[in-house]
Amino acid sequence: MRFVEVSGVRLSAIGVGTWQFGSAEWGYGKDYAGSIAHDIVTRALDLGVNLLDTAEAYAFGNSERILGQAIAGRREEAFVATKIFPVMPLQPIVEWRARESRQRLGIDRIDLYQVHWPNPIVPFGTTMAGLRNLQDAGVVEHVGVSNFSAAQWRSAERQLGRPVLSNQVQYSLVSRGPDQEIVPHAQQHERIVIAYSPLGQGLLGGRYDKDHPPKGSARQMNPVFLPENLERAQPLIDALREIARAHDATPAQIALAWVIHHPNVVAIPGASSVEQLERNVAAADIELTTDEFDRLTSTSDAYHPVAGIAALPKLLARRFTG
Repeated sequence: MRFVEVSGVRLSAIGVGTWQFGSAEWGYGKDYAGSIAHDIVTRALDLGVNLLDTAEAYAFGNSERILGQAIAGRREEAFVATKIFPVMPLQPIVEWRARESRQRLGIDRIDLYQVHWPNPIVPFGTTMAGLRNLQDAGVVEHVGVSNFSAAQWRSAERQLGRPVLSNQVQYSLVSRGPDQEIVPHAQQHERIVIAYSPLGQGLLGGRYDKDHPPKGSARQMNPVFLPENLERAQPLIDALREIARAHDATPAQIALAWVIHHPNVVAIPGASSVEQLERNVAAADIELTTDEFDRLTSTSDAYHPVAGIAALPKLLARRFTG
């Protein structure tokens, strides 16, 4: 396992995202939440993975409970990250909800406590005051943010008066926004980017095309999976497949290898099975050549999906027509 070390923190380059733990929208069912999720975490720890990411919003706290049960007895092997959903993130509310997350997780201290989204109304100052108090009380070790711009990240850090270790953002070959400022900021200031949806919610695994769209509400409302966008992504999928053959790997593994090829970047893909978890972890051992990395980057640059307002009518049509 490859690790990223920043400011005394050592994180596995591939972690485990747990949005799907207990969440009905992924359609994995009770067996997944009741046993497979536990097996995924156990196997991840066996393989040296230490970064385990959850949030109070995932399945209304059930993801935290499942993760906490899975690491019981192996707490020292896990770097546990969770997130506060920023509805009225005032100082006392932040402190209360962190303690609630800690209780659901069954741990003494949260390794990384992240603000899930910036709140456009509540000033960062009161949120960061709560986080600072949590650090002082030993409830939280490190503070992070999620879905923050580089400017918001810097502002949060000024308000905290201490390092904001990480920014968790959507980052993949089909979501390149962090390349502009967020990834360079992390590299220049000894911070970490945690890439969620590093496989484009499965698009980069090569399983889907315009004739075989995904099922399940979590993907159906993602514009990436509109038939037109699946067709536009085909050159990128073809490049991933070709490079995968050269490494005796899968397209998904190559897509993950591209993400963590960037310094100070770790990835937290989800996994529907222990076998998928093992494949994700194996991606940390793939070394892309400069030519391979550049080819993927340039092919990604040429991918221009239908997005934003232009995608909305098509998403709504899909939603209401099935």
